Amino acid sequence: MSLEHRPNRIILVRHGESEGNLDDTVYERVPDHRISLTPKGFDQARRTGEAIRDVLDGESVEVYVSPYLRTRQTLEMLGLPVAERDVRVEPRLREQDWANFQDPTDIAEQRRLRDRYGHFFYRFTQGESGSDVYDRVSTFLESMHRNFETPAAPRNVVVVTHGLTMRLFCMRWFHWSVDYFESLDNPENGQPVVLLRQKDLRYKLEAPFTQWDPTVVPTERERSSWL
Repeated sequence: MSLEHRPNRIILVRHGESEGNLDDTVYERVPDHRISLTPKGFDQARRTGEAIRDVLDGESVEVYVSPYLRTRQTLEMLGLPVAERDVRVEPRLREQDWANFQDPTDIAEQRRLRDRYGHFFYRFTQGESGSDVYDRVSTFLESMHRNFETPAAPRNVVVVTHGLTMRLFCMRWFHWSVDYFESLDNPENGQPVVLLRQKDLRYKLEAPFTQWDPTVVPTERERSSWL
């Protein structure tokens, strides 16, 4: 694969605040993929879009977006200068599947068990583990890389997705350990995470993820993932 056509930036964006972020009981009534942004979430996405457009400065851009309603609404509010043909709705970027209509009491207990067992390996009943999401993100990356092989490749790629999926994307890209992944916070709603191409054609994060568990010390390889 030729690396010279890699984009200048890969920008990961977490969806804005959703109704589910405010009220867990909404999952009892509404399928996860149909949960909407809140008014605050729409505003977060709009403001993030303003910042991203300033960075793009008219350069070409291609977009991948999770099929969930809240991510598609976020993309719309970003207002990116992108043609419809350059927007790909990508099911492999969806949120971790937890269940169908969810019982909040059951999910709360499973979250407690997940915290003891580990976020990467714990599999929700009728749902996925973090490692399952990692596997589908890996296949997405293989597809995305194939689109970088021609001179027509975009100068920027924007990926609108979910917090855990963003962490797993970077875990896979930078070959982070499970322990380091487990120590990281999700990005905030509407927060972009930027991978910048360097002179050697490799990428570094513009800034590291924050760690909720600072006792986990990143390895030299992991520290080399950011500027």
